[in-house]
Amino acid sequence: MEKFLAELIGTLILVLLGDGVVAAVLLARSKAQNSGWIVITTGWAFAVAVAVYATGRISGAHINPAVTIGLAVGGAFPWSDVPLYIVAQFIGAFLGAVLVWLAYLPHWGATEDPGLKLAVFSTGPAIRNYPFNLITEIIGTMTLVFGVRAILANELATGLGPLLVGVLVWGIGLSLGGPTGYAINPARDLGPRIAHALLPIPGKGGSDWQYAWVPVVGPIIGGIVGSLLFEFLLK
Repeated sequence: MEKFLAELIGTLILVLLGDGVVAAVLLARSKAQNSGWIVITTGWAFAVAVAVYATGRISGAHINPAVTIGLAVGGAFPWSDVPLYIVAQFIGAFLGAVLVWLAYLPHWGATEDPGLKLAVFSTGPAIRNYPFNLITEIIGTMTLVFGVRAILANELATGLGPLLVGVLVWGIGLSLGGPTGYAINPARDLGPRIAHALLPIPGKGGSDWQYAWVPVVGPIIGGIVGSLLFEFLLK
């Protein structure tokens, strides 16, 4: 139960700060409106670092089903704990999105574009091409899981690991995030997408369920590939 709660809280923090920075940049009359991609990628990097600092000592701070499944496939995590972690991650992501909705409550009605409202909660492609969007998510998540395992395989100063994982996510966002918005995490995308569908957001459009499978399937494949590459090449 302790690990379940840690994964829930860690993923909640991730989405609260991550979707929160997207809301700050995209929603009308926010003080951070139009501050750009560098702000979004930096906010997500800090979100990851804080989430890992908060819960890493308890659960390992996977905060991402692709990480959990990738580690299990690579033999670095017990399969028996996988369902517990994934359920916690999705609940945490949903609750984090609800808190973002509450934090920006006056701004939903002030924002006219329904696409911007959806973008606060979930990712979408810059150019919609499902096979190539899927490949982008696979590459991004492969880089994430391979990179996390490579970072943590080193002897690091106490407390440095979460910061370096945040830097890794920052790099992924800057370098690989342009095509799809770098979900690289099924819970981070699907949990808030469900929140978008359920919450009473004025003027919202659809939740783009046609695309929703891409940021779920792509990261899972990428997480498995990244973990296996580490096992075969660097372990």
